[in-house]
Amino acid sequence: MDAMAVSICAGLAQSAGRISYGLKLAALFGLFQFGMPVLGWIIGTAFDTIISGIDHWLAFGILAVIGAKMLYESRKSACSRTPVHSITVLLALALATSIDAFAVGLSYAFLAAPIALPALTIGIITFILSFSGYLGGSRLGDAAGRWAELSGGAILLGIGIKILLEHLLV
Repeated sequence: MDAMAVSICAGLAQSAGRISYGLKLAALFGLFQFGMPVLGWIIGTAFDTIISGIDHWLAFGILAVIGAKMLYESRKSACSRTPVHSITVLLALALATSIDAFAVGLSYAFLAAPIALPALTIGIITFILSFSGYLGGSRLGDAAGRWAELSGGAILLGIGIKILLEHLLV
């Protein structure tokens, strides 16, 4: 769901929905959501204590920076939008929304459970939700202009804060 929310924000930040970009975004998010549990499962318990201690800070930091940039950019004219189309930003967003999936892979390793089917399911569902979210966000972005980017940045910051609080309060 975090990947879908970020996809909606990416759609909001685009002046017009481009199907090719939406497919690229969804594929990257789906790939990361598939790959991170597999990677977590492969690594197993070796990094459990390290990752569980900082995953929330990493996700919060990435989302907060990108969200704050979107908030800042929303103050400018509607034509100067956050460049969510850059591969660097896409990779950062894909990583930020998939860090918890790494922990899922670790959990499966602890249980000695197979990871292929759950990881494939997660990846496919993430692709579908991300693509749908991007398309919906881009349609809303065309109508809402600057306010759409402002709300998109606020949503990203909110997701980052939610991730941080969930881990700090547990």
